[in-house]
Amino acid sequence: MAAGYAEILRTRYAARLLTGTLVGRLPNATAPIAIVLFIRAEGGTFSLAGVLAAVYGVSNAVGQPVLGRLVDLYGQPRVQLPAALVSALGMVAFAFTGTSALPLSYLAVGVAGLFTPPLEGGLRALWPSVLRREDRVHTAYAMDAVAQEVMFTVGPLLVTLCVSLWSAQAALLVINAIGVVGALSVVVSRPSRAWRSAPREAHWLGALRSPGLLALLAAFLCVGTALGSITVAALSYADGHGGDAAYGRMMAAIGLGALVGGLVYGGRQWSGTPERRLRVLVALLAVCYVPLVVMPGEVAMLGLMALAGVFLAPSIACAFVVVDRHAPRGTVTEAFSWLVTMFTVGASVGTAAAGPVVEWGGPRWAFAVPGLAGCGALVVLLATGRVLAATGRTAGVAGSSENDRNGAAEPGFSAGHQA
Repeated sequence: MAAGYAEILRTRYAARLLTGTLVGRLPNATAPIAIVLFIRAEGGTFSLAGVLAAVYGVSNAVGQPVLGRLVDLYGQPRVQLPAALVSALGMVAFAFTGTSALPLSYLAVGVAGLFTPPLEGGLRALWPSVLRREDRVHTAYAMDAVAQEVMFTVGPLLVTLCVSLWSAQAALLVINAIGVVGALSVVVSRPSRAWRSAPREAHWLGALRSPGLLALLAAFLCVGTALGSITVAALSYADGHGGDAAYGRMMAAIGLGALVGGLVYGGRQWSGTPERRLRVLVALLAVCYVPLVVMPGEVAMLGLMALAGVFLAPSIACAFVVVDRHAPRGTVTEAFSWLVTMFTVGASVGTAAAGPVVEWGGPRWAFAVPGLAGCGALVVLLATGRVLAATGRTAGVAGSSENDRNGAAEPGFSAGHQA
């Protein structure tokens, strides 16, 4: 498995783009944790922390596809870097406002979420022009998902480290400053500056005119809900089992599980269609959420958290391959951003729902939410199986369609979709 990843990373610009994207996404990846810890440090309630995290997530959900469409239309540097700067300034304003002026806090968090740059979708749009082979692009999706789990493992630890060394306010400032540096590294690179989207059909729905993509988005809304609810349930559990440090370890454990799962998944070639494989992965993901309601001691709980993450990275990697097969031509960044958006919306819904559940019934009831949400994702995929199969058979590779205007397509590398 390492050989395939090493081959990709040896490709010119690949390591820089991957690292810059991960660093640039750090504020977005850690925002729910950072917001919750900051509000708790300010004396706020679980419900307030959950609502603010939800405001960030919903704003992010609105902004990602809009910014993604702008990237498809105007290129990456003209959209990504200004968005990163505005988002960081929003979080800075939130860090200095706190709970003293809640309307301003809501506004600042909303601005930060709305202008979060679509770096994740942008990277997946860049892979075809950098790697130039379809099999390597699909391996890159798996590697990307694995690398994200490194970020999700390290991110919570970095936030809690900043909190312990300085304060929750300092954590917000440091993480967002680092994020701007990462975004800058990506947008000044040659592939980002040279990339242009393929010609697209004028349609107000954009990527959303694909029925298969809509089905996938509905499923990942549920997956995001599961992960978001775990964030709050784990914090409540940690209050009685070691505090903020235990919370950081728990969130790192779920990231570590996803890292291991992603490494194994990306280390082999899989037979069958990605749509069918995704159903299996999501079913396993849902099953692994269920044992969290047992709530054993901290050591055993860390093991259950790691198990809950094992099928997350494989599910995400497979989902992006399915997006490739269903996104209409010329909408690649927007389509990828929609998937990120629905996952984020789901996480926000889960975070907002788990707060009142914790206050009503405690962490055990909150840990029941991920299992229910995971089952919901599976039901959606099963119910829309024919739609996904039918449109998947006629689709090409969305990311490769972007090579049309970059002159980078290899022989045999699909040049687009049948819309």
